[in-house]
Amino acid sequence: MHVGSFVLAAQFPGQGQGEALHRAVRSAEVAEEAGLDSVWLAEHHFVPYGTCPSAITLAALLLGRTRRIRVGTAVTVLPTAHPVKVGEQAALLHIISGGRFSLGVGRGGPWVDLEVFGSGIEAYEEGFGESLDLLLRWLREPSVAGPPGSRFPFREVPVVPRPSESLSEAEGPEVVVACTSPSSVRRAAEHGLAMLLGMHVGDEEKAEMVSLWRRHARASGHPADVVLGAAHVSAGVCQIADRRTDAVEALTKAMPGWLKQGLEAHVTVDGRIRQMRDPLAYTELLCGLHPVGTPRLCADRLAATSERTGISRFALLVEGSGDLAATEENVRRLGAEVLPHLG
Repeated sequence: MHVGSFVLAAQFPGQGQGEALHRAVRSAEVAEEAGLDSVWLAEHHFVPYGTCPSAITLAALLLGRTRRIRVGTAVTVLPTAHPVKVGEQAALLHIISGGRFSLGVGRGGPWVDLEVFGSGIEAYEEGFGESLDLLLRWLREPSVAGPPGSRFPFREVPVVPRPSESLSEAEGPEVVVACTSPSSVRRAAEHGLAMLLGMHVGDEEKAEMVSLWRRHARASGHPADVVLGAAHVSAGVCQIADRRTDAVEALTKAMPGWLKQGLEAHVTVDGRIRQMRDPLAYTELLCGLHPVGTPRLCADRLAATSERTGISRFALLVEGSGDLAATEENVRRLGAEVLPHLG
């Protein structure tokens, strides 16, 4: 089992954006010190829900500041980015980090980002598969051309730098796909790519998605070792305290305010109506689904989720208190008091 942190660079009420970003960087540095396996970085635009607009850029900084820990994006949003540009950046980070970079990609949402970056609603509704295909070709082939009539038509060009030029054992960066629907599960499985599953769903639904992924992966001809060995990632929340009630209280005091202002700030590109979760009810749901409580309870919950779902990796939101000192303490306790119970 591998446990890492999930960093949103969340801007809580009364905080500045620089404060949120400083807490994000510091929590990642402490994650390596505490013995965590990985740091996963979120990407958002124009909202205080998350103040990091480029997960790849922040990943580059953290790869330079760390020596051991794996750093991944969760996720780089493909509909608002050119897949070749993403591929070039991923190859660069893979090579210079010695293979410590993971590229998480996702479809994102129908947000105004699509208007600002000029990709349009079609890129969100229909273009993710095409972008993913081109990205994977860039990471696997020595030269690539964009087919005529596609979203990205271009003459054949060499891939520079090639991911396989890394001095590490991996031929290229790991790619994982954020999955929220049967269609995205199928797409990830067809390519044999591990899934990143959201923190809003529980063990039963995640187990169903893993089972569906395995069926599609087998049908796509992937060998048994790929199907059974896929290292899916489960996102969640982690808050550690000497009593469970204290851990829950820390989150229910801080997270609803952040969720309210963060989620309300999202603007759809086409004016479609969207339903926002009740911030307090959502916080309480997360406390019930994830490792929130004593170190022993947190370890037991992670082990139970792994056993029920077959998922071996976790990306845990550790900044739910909104406070830098409390976040650092939370990360250190995760490393010192929870990880030893997991082996």
